[in-house]
Order: sequence, then C-alpha cells, then structure tokens
Amino acid sequence: MKLYDGGRAPNPRRVSVFLAEKGIDLPRVPVDMGALGHKAPEVAALNPLMQLPVLVLDDGTVLTESVAICRYLEALHPEPPLFGTDPRDQAIVEMWNRRVEFNFFAAVAAAFRHTHPAMKDWEVPQIPAWGEANRPRALAFLDHLDGELGTRRFIAGDRYTIADITALVAVQFMKPARIDRPTHLKHFSRWLEEVSVRPGAAP
Repeated sequence: MKLYDGGRAPNPRRVSVFLAEKGIDLPRVPVDMGALGHKAPEVAALNPLMQLPVLVLDDGTVLTESVAICRYLEALHPEPPLFGTDPRDQAIVEMWNRRVEFNFFAAVAAAFRHTHPAMKDWEVPQIPAWGEANRPRALAFLDHLDGELGTRRFIAGDRYTIADITALVAVQFMKPARIDRPTHLKHFSRWLEEVSVRPGAAP
C-alpha cells in the first residue's frame, strides 16, 4: 500500500491520526498542497477530484475519502476498535462522527475556505458571507458538544473513536479558520486536553 498524504490539511490529518492510533506505518508520498501538488497529473490520475488523501492498494485499487480509507484499515487492523465494537456501538460511533462532520468539521472548513485570502484561487467563487455564517455554527456545535461531554469521557462513549479524531482535527483547524476556541466550555476543554496528547495528535 502507498498513501498520498497532504500533510496538515484536515482530511489527510484524520488519516494520519488514525494511523498513529493504530500503530500502522504506511509508505507515504508527501504532496505539497500549498503548491497545488494535489492537482499534479500523478495525483489527478488517481483521483480525478484532485483531493487527498489517496490510498493505493497493492492490487492497484485506489481508495479516496478519509473515512473510507480509515474503515479499510480498521478491517485489516481491528485493534484498537476506532469504529465501534458491536452493532449498537458502531451505529453510535457512526452517528457522532457524522454529526461532528456535518455540524463542526464542515463549518470550520467553510469558514476557512470562504474567508481566508490564501483560498481565493481554490474556492471559486469564494463567498465571504458564507464563511462568516459558519463561524457561529461551529461554535454553537461546540456548546452542544460540551453538554454531551459532561455525560461521558469521549464523544461517542467511554472509548476513543474516529468521532474524536474528526473533532480534534477540526478544533486544530479553528486557528487558520480564524475562529476563537472557547475556553469557558469545561467539559470540552477537559476532552481537548486529554485527546491532544494522544498518538499523532500534535499538528
């Protein structure tokens, strides 16, 4: 297998943190997204959407989309289980990962892509009003998440999962998205302190 890795970009980061949690070491092809390396012919031939990460299997199969890649690796390396254990647990993890993706991860990404000057040639058309509208959406979800984290250790239960990885990467992306991280949310702050020292968590 070979992983085309986009470094600190959010979706490649999700796979990198996942690999670190699993203790998996894959050959990597670093791609400089700042220099538009994801649009180079080699990457575009693998993924016509020109997005990273991309995992190329030994038989030539190409997998894209960070969660799909993580699911494949989970099937090969089931311990520790980051997508849940029994059917009920797996559904809960899926539910929370989707909630985090749609309500937080995507909002932070929209704020960055539609307001940051460096993204004006990437996000065409760049709509600053949409970026601004997503800043309060991201913060509102963190307020909701704080209440949930008052009832359990991690986002989907008492075990660290892909939902925590998705949320951690989004939190780390708040700074370039110019969204101030709330400090008054005590349960969220407790969670963030704990997950930030886990394998691969440092940005």
